[in-house]
Amino acid sequence: MSQRTKKEAPKDAKEVAVIKTTEGTMVAEFWPDVAPKTVENFKKLANDKFYDGTCFHRVIKDFMIQGGDPNTKDASKEAQWGMGGPGYQIKAEFNDKSHVKGVLSMARSQDPNSAGSQFFICHGNPSFLDHQYTAFGKLIKGEDVLEKIATTKTHPPDRPDKRIGVESIKIVPAESVK
Repeated sequence: MSQRTKKEAPKDAKEVAVIKTTEGTMVAEFWPDVAPKTVENFKKLANDKFYDGTCFHRVIKDFMIQGGDPNTKDASKEAQWGMGGPGYQIKAEFNDKSHVKGVLSMARSQDPNSAGSQFFICHGNPSFLDHQYTAFGKLIKGEDVLEKIATTKTHPPDRPDKRIGVESIKIVPAESVK
Protein backbone atom coordinates (compact mmCIF):
# COMPACT_ATOMS: atom_id res chain seq x y z
CA MET A 1 0.00 0.00 0.00
CA SER A 2 1.45 3.38 -0.98
CA GLN A 3 1.84 6.23 1.47
CA ARG A 4 -0.54 9.12 0.82
CA THR A 5 -0.53 12.59 2.23
CA LYS A 6 -3.61 13.53 4.25
CA LYS A 7 -4.99 15.83 1.53
CA GLU A 8 -4.47 13.44 -1.38
CA ALA A 9 -7.54 11.42 -2.31
CA PRO A 10 -7.36 7.85 -3.63
CA LYS A 11 -6.98 7.81 -7.43
CA ASP A 12 -10.53 6.49 -7.93
CA ALA A 13 -12.16 8.86 -5.41
CA LYS A 14 -14.82 11.13 -6.84
CA GLU A 15 -13.78 14.79 -6.81
CA VAL A 16 -15.72 18.01 -7.31
CA ALA A 17 -14.82 21.62 -8.09
CA VAL A 18 -15.66 24.25 -5.47
CA ILE A 19 -15.94 27.50 -7.43
CA LYS A 20 -15.77 30.40 -4.96
CA THR A 21 -16.91 33.68 -6.54
CA THR A 22 -17.59 37.18 -5.27
CA GLU A 23 -21.30 36.29 -5.60
CA GLY A 24 -21.15 33.01 -3.66
CA THR A 25 -19.99 29.42 -4.10
CA MET A 26 -20.94 26.84 -6.72
CA VAL A 27 -19.97 23.16 -6.68
CA ALA A 28 -19.65 21.08 -9.85
CA GLU A 29 -19.31 17.35 -10.35
CA PHE A 30 -17.21 16.03 -13.23
CA TRP A 31 -17.98 13.62 -16.07
CA PRO A 32 -14.64 11.83 -16.60
CA ASP A 33 -16.48 8.98 -18.32
CA VAL A 34 -17.27 11.19 -21.36
CA ALA A 35 -14.51 13.85 -21.22
CA PRO A 36 -11.50 12.42 -19.32
CA LYS A 37 -8.81 14.71 -20.79
CA THR A 38 -10.97 17.82 -20.35
CA VAL A 39 -11.69 16.96 -16.71
CA GLU A 40 -7.99 16.25 -16.13
CA ASN A 41 -7.03 19.59 -17.70
CA PHE A 42 -9.57 21.58 -15.65
CA LYS A 43 -8.45 19.89 -12.41
CA LYS A 44 -4.77 20.52 -13.22
CA LEU A 45 -5.40 24.23 -13.88
CA ALA A 46 -7.51 24.55 -10.71
CA ASN A 47 -4.87 22.76 -8.60
CA ASP A 48 -2.21 25.10 -10.07
CA LYS A 49 -4.39 28.07 -8.94
CA PHE A 50 -4.61 29.19 -12.60
CA TYR A 51 -8.24 30.33 -12.18
CA ASP A 52 -7.75 32.19 -8.88
CA GLY A 53 -8.21 35.94 -9.41
CA THR A 54 -9.90 35.65 -12.82
CA CYS A 55 -13.49 36.75 -13.43
CA PHE A 56 -16.59 35.86 -15.39
CA HIS A 57 -15.99 38.16 -18.37
CA ARG A 58 -18.94 37.16 -20.56
CA VAL A 59 -22.46 36.89 -19.15
CA ILE A 60 -25.55 36.25 -21.26
CA LYS A 61 -28.81 35.69 -19.36
CA ASP A 62 -30.64 32.50 -20.37
CA PHE A 63 -27.48 31.30 -22.17
CA MET A 64 -24.29 31.05 -20.11
CA ILE A 65 -21.61 32.66 -17.94
CA GLN A 66 -18.01 32.38 -19.18
CA GLY A 67 -14.73 32.55 -17.28
CA GLY A 68 -11.26 31.04 -17.14
CA ASP A 69 -9.34 33.69 -19.08
CA PRO A 70 -6.06 34.65 -17.34
CA ASN A 71 -6.23 38.09 -19.05
CA THR A 72 -9.14 38.94 -16.73
CA LYS A 73 -6.76 39.15 -13.77
CA ASP A 74 -5.76 42.55 -15.18
CA ALA A 75 -8.52 45.16 -15.66
CA SER A 76 -6.25 47.13 -18.04
CA LYS A 77 -6.34 44.15 -20.45
CA GLU A 78 -10.12 44.24 -20.84
CA ALA A 79 -9.78 44.59 -24.62
CA GLN A 80 -8.11 41.14 -24.61
CA TRP A 81 -10.60 39.46 -22.26
CA GLY A 82 -11.86 36.29 -23.91
CA MET A 83 -8.63 35.69 -25.82
CA GLY A 84 -6.40 34.28 -23.09
CA GLY A 85 -5.49 30.72 -22.26
CA PRO A 86 -2.91 28.47 -20.65
CA GLY A 87 -0.52 28.52 -23.62
CA TYR A 88 -1.75 25.24 -25.10
CA GLN A 89 -4.95 23.76 -26.52
CA ILE A 90 -6.72 20.48 -25.86
CA LYS A 91 -8.59 18.16 -28.20
CA ALA A 92 -12.38 18.32 -28.16
CA GLU A 93 -14.22 15.47 -26.45
CA PHE A 94 -17.72 15.90 -27.86
CA ASN A 95 -20.21 13.60 -26.14
CA ASP A 96 -23.90 12.91 -25.62
CA LYS A 97 -24.30 15.07 -22.50
CA SER A 98 -26.76 17.83 -23.32
CA HIS A 99 -26.04 21.50 -22.67
CA VAL A 100 -28.73 22.28 -20.09
CA LYS A 101 -28.82 24.66 -17.14
CA GLY A 102 -25.87 24.11 -14.82
CA VAL A 103 -23.70 22.18 -17.29
CA LEU A 104 -19.97 22.98 -17.33
CA SER A 105 -18.46 23.11 -20.83
CA MET A 106 -15.29 24.30 -22.54
CA ALA A 107 -15.23 27.55 -24.48
CA ARG A 108 -13.28 27.59 -27.73
CA SER A 109 -12.70 29.51 -30.96
CA GLN A 110 -13.96 28.34 -34.38
CA ASP A 111 -11.47 25.46 -34.24
CA PRO A 112 -13.12 22.58 -32.33
CA ASN A 113 -9.71 21.66 -30.83
CA SER A 114 -8.91 25.14 -29.51
CA ALA A 115 -10.11 24.90 -25.89
CA GLY A 116 -7.54 25.62 -23.19
CA SER A 117 -8.71 27.13 -19.91
CA GLN A 118 -11.89 29.05 -20.67
CA PHE A 119 -15.10 27.40 -19.61
CA PHE A 120 -18.75 28.29 -19.34
CA ILE A 121 -21.67 27.28 -17.17
CA CYS A 122 -25.01 27.07 -18.97
CA HIS A 123 -27.74 29.32 -17.63
CA GLY A 124 -30.44 28.44 -20.13
CA ASN A 125 -30.71 25.17 -22.04
CA PRO A 126 -28.50 25.84 -25.09
CA SER A 127 -28.80 22.30 -26.46
CA PHE A 128 -27.82 23.66 -29.91
CA LEU A 129 -24.24 23.48 -28.52
CA ASP A 130 -24.49 19.69 -28.11
CA HIS A 131 -21.79 17.76 -30.03
CA GLN A 132 -19.98 21.07 -30.79
CA TYR A 133 -18.60 21.95 -27.35
CA THR A 134 -17.15 19.63 -24.70
CA ALA A 135 -19.55 19.26 -21.77
CA PHE A 136 -17.56 17.91 -18.82
CA GLY A 137 -19.56 18.43 -15.63
CA LYS A 138 -22.59 19.93 -13.94
CA LEU A 139 -23.42 22.08 -10.92
CA ILE A 140 -24.61 20.09 -7.92
CA LYS A 141 -24.78 23.15 -5.63
CA GLY A 142 -25.03 26.91 -6.10
CA GLU A 143 -27.70 27.27 -8.77
CA ASP A 144 -28.76 30.43 -6.89
CA VAL A 145 -25.24 31.81 -7.46
CA LEU A 146 -25.42 30.94 -11.17
CA GLU A 147 -28.76 32.77 -11.29
CA LYS A 148 -27.32 35.85 -9.55
CA ILE A 149 -24.33 36.00 -11.94
CA ALA A 150 -26.34 35.27 -15.10
CA THR A 151 -28.90 37.99 -14.36
CA THR A 152 -26.40 40.69 -13.44
CA LYS A 153 -26.51 43.91 -15.50
CA THR A 154 -24.13 43.90 -18.47
CA HIS A 155 -22.79 46.21 -21.16
CA PRO A 156 -21.35 45.35 -24.60
CA PRO A 157 -19.73 42.94 -25.28
CA ASP A 158 -21.72 40.99 -22.65
CA ARG A 159 -19.46 42.26 -19.83
CA PRO A 160 -20.91 42.43 -16.31
CA ASP A 161 -21.19 46.04 -15.09
CA LYS A 162 -19.46 44.97 -11.86
CA ARG A 163 -16.54 42.57 -11.62
CA ILE A 164 -17.69 39.03 -10.82
CA GLY A 165 -14.50 37.53 -9.51
CA VAL A 166 -13.43 33.92 -9.27
CA GLU A 167 -11.67 33.92 -5.91
CA SER A 168 -10.67 30.27 -6.21
CA ILE A 169 -11.49 26.92 -7.75
CA LYS A 170 -10.55 24.05 -5.48
CA ILE A 171 -10.68 20.37 -6.34
CA VAL A 172 -11.83 18.41 -3.29
CA PRO A 173 -13.16 14.94 -2.51
CA ALA A 174 -16.92 14.84 -3.24
CA GLU A 175 -17.70 13.47 0.23
CA SER A 176 -16.10 16.57 1.83
CA VAL A 177 -18.82 18.82 0.35
CA LYS A 178 -22.06 18.68 2.28
